[in-house]
This record gives sequence, structure tokens and C-alpha cells, in this order.
Amino acid sequence: MLNFYEVFYRFLEGPHISEMDYDLDFDQKLRDTVTKYGIKYDPQNPIPQDDQMADNVFAAGLEFYEKIGTYCIDTLRVATFTKREILEALAEAPSEPVFGTDKDAKKLIARPPESDLPPWFFIGAAGAAVTDERVLAAIVEGYGQVPYGNSITTPSITKINGRPIIAKTPLEVLGSIRTVEVSKAALRKAGRAGMPIMNAISTATSDAAKIAGSQFGLNPADGIMVGSMSELKMDFQRLNEVAYALHCGSNIVAESGPLLGGYCGGPEGLAVANVAYHLQSILVQRGTVHFTFPIHFKFSSNTSRNTLWSTSISNQGISRNSKFPLLTSGILASGPGTEMSFYENAARTITTCVSGGGILALGLAKNVQTDHLTPWDPKFSVEIALSTLGMKRQDANEIVKELLSKYESKIPEAPIGKRFQELFDMETLEPGNEYRELYYKMKDEMKTYGLKFAT
Repeated sequence: MLNFYEVFYRFLEGPHISEMDYDLDFDQKLRDTVTKYGIKYDPQNPIPQDDQMADNVFAAGLEFYEKIGTYCIDTLRVATFTKREILEALAEAPSEPVFGTDKDAKKLIARPPESDLPPWFFIGAAGAAVTDERVLAAIVEGYGQVPYGNSITTPSITKINGRPIIAKTPLEVLGSIRTVEVSKAALRKAGRAGMPIMNAISTATSDAAKIAGSQFGLNPADGIMVGSMSELKMDFQRLNEVAYALHCGSNIVAESGPLLGGYCGGPEGLAVANVAYHLQSILVQRGTVHFTFPIHFKFSSNTSRNTLWSTSISNQGISRNSKFPLLTSGILASGPGTEMSFYENAARTITTCVSGGGILALGLAKNVQTDHLTPWDPKFSVEIALSTLGMKRQDANEIVKELLSKYESKIPEAPIGKRFQELFDMETLEPGNEYRELYYKMKDEMKTYGLKFAT
């Protein structure tokens, strides 16, 4: 595989092009590639069962990435890679990275579609905001108690010492340090001292804050999350994070969030772009694992029928043709404490797991509402995922269609739900009666769709 120095030099010496011209080129080349490979969205089957189509999506993504490359917004240049270089990167990509320490250490391995192997359970908040350190500690401790959880993503705090955190100031650096210190202490309290924090520091918005915060409790077996800009763009801040992580030997969680409705176009383009991001995550972001959340531009969530289809077919294509592990996040339209959130959570989890991905298990409304998250929504994701092991895509497809009928018409005006403090006891971390009854009611309903739970 090309080394990081060579990749960076291409951002300095590659073809010069304006950002707008790159965006337009991205759009046209993606459309042409989708047409060439005959990729067609089928709304009647949110979980496709066509292996040839899945392989075509992967081949299209590889060809598209070879043509378009990755754009650097600081140099206005494109780093492109030959097909040989891309294939070499795929062959040499990590296949069994280890996250966590001591008894919490575990290999993260790729899964094929319809696998009976449990997926990786990435538990948490996807960086959603919480009010203060007290809520952060309670939430993270709750995440550490979720059965079968393999890693967590911490919330981000909005205040430090009672004052709002201001980006790109010492307050951001201090807030990032505090996030790590509080989260690590909470995991120790939960009895999961070695459980990896795979989103690095969600409070950090700058490379300086992320790097500084990493020195106060994170270790190489956790994970520094390095995100891509949409679409297929990087900047020096993100590349600085890569350089730091490589130097300290840290796992890198290569994050991407292609947009349905933007330059990716429709669900077909979104699926192909997701494959391109998979390749970028190896070559440019130097990932240990690829973490993706294809998302609907209009709804700011990814449980709609078309985003489920895109996620499913791209996950299948990737897991059939790449040994580089894949995690997929669900971003719900609705929030905790609502029936809709359980339907969305189940549909997203089933789609991801049966299609060959690991999951970010969460439950929050569009990732924008402060304190709107609980430890039991990820627990529900885990229980749903375990019930899908060995499930055929055809059977999963029928279940997801039934679930969609329960919520998809409500996505534009989805309920935001309630705050953690309204649903759970902050001291005991136990749910109140209202949430507990809803949880078991929804779990019983899932059984009527053919899902089987251990308890």
C-alpha cells in the first residue's frame, strides 16, 4: 500500500481544480458510473437479495474512486490512485484489528451477508450533545453496562465549569480533556475499564483539541475517529489527525457520511459513493475500520426506505469484496421514549446486520437534541441484532417492510422524544416505569414479526 507521505504529496502536487468544478465532476462521473453498471433502486425490496447487483455496486465504487479521487480543500488539488494502487490497498488493509485492552480486548472482523457471526457492537451517542459532565458520566456508565457491548462512542459536553464551550479556544481543549477523563472513569465504574472509546473525543472540533485530549486517558487500542468531508474531501486538520494517530500507533476509525439528495444523487449513487468512501478510508484516512452513516439530506436521518436500500446493497457489496471491517450507524428521525424510535431502530439494525455490517447501536433524534439518548436504546439494538444471526435476506426484507409501514410516513414530522433525565433515574441508571413498559411492549411486538430473543 502507498505510504502516508506519498498520499499527502499527491494533495500537494496533484491536479489543480476549483472545489465547484470537483463537485460537478463528482456528480457527472457518479451518474455515468451508475448507468454503466446498471444499478437500479428497487423500493419494494429495502434489503436486496441480488449478489450480482451487490458485486456491481462494489465494482462501480472502485471505478468511480479511481476516476474522481479525494479532494483537499486546503490545496485545491486532487489525490488520485490507480486501480492497481487501490487493489493493493484492499489486499493489505487491516482485517482483524484489535480494539480495547485486557479482558475487554477483542478482534473486529468483517462479516459476510447472512452471517451467523455476531456483529461488532459499537454502543453509544454518535457524539450527540449532553448538558454537562454529570449527564455524560451517567450515560457512559450506562453504555458500559449494555450486554455484549464491544466499544462505545461518547457524547459531547456543551459546558465546562458551568460555562459554554467555545470552539477553537482553550475551552474546547479543556472540554475535550474532561470528556476523556470523565468517560474513562465512568467505564471503570461500570466494570469495563478496558472497553475502547472508538470515537476519540466527540467534544473536539479541531485537530488540536482532539490530539490534546487523547493524551489524557486514551490509548492506541481505543480509536481516533478521523472523518471525511462530503463528498470525498479532506483538509489539513483531518490529515493532521491521521499523521498523529499513525505516529502513536493508534487505531483509526475512518468515518464517512455520504448524502442522499446531494451530489450523490439518488439511492443508486449513494450506494456507489459509500463504496468509494470505503476505499478512501483505507488509502487516505488510513483506517483500522471503516465507519459510515449514509444519510438523507432532507430528513437528517437514515431510516427511510431509500437510505436503507443504499446501505444494504453497499454493505453487501463491500462485505463480499473486502476484508476491511465495516461499521454502519443508524441515525433515527425520532427520539427516545417513542414507539417510532423502536421501529426505526429495529429496521436499521436488521438491514445493517443481515447485509454484512457491524452496528453503531444508538437511539436519538437526528443527532441534534441535547440529552436525547439513553443506554437502553443501544441495548435494544443489540437484542435485535442477535436475533438476526443467520437470517436470510429475503426473510429480513419482509420484516423491514413491515416495520417501514409503521413509521416511514411519519419521518418528516417525527417526534423528538424525551431527555435521558425524563426517562431514567440519574443515580440508579434504571428506566422509569413509562420507558420500561414501552421497551418490553415493543420487544414483545418484535416477536410477532418472527424475531427470537434469548430472554
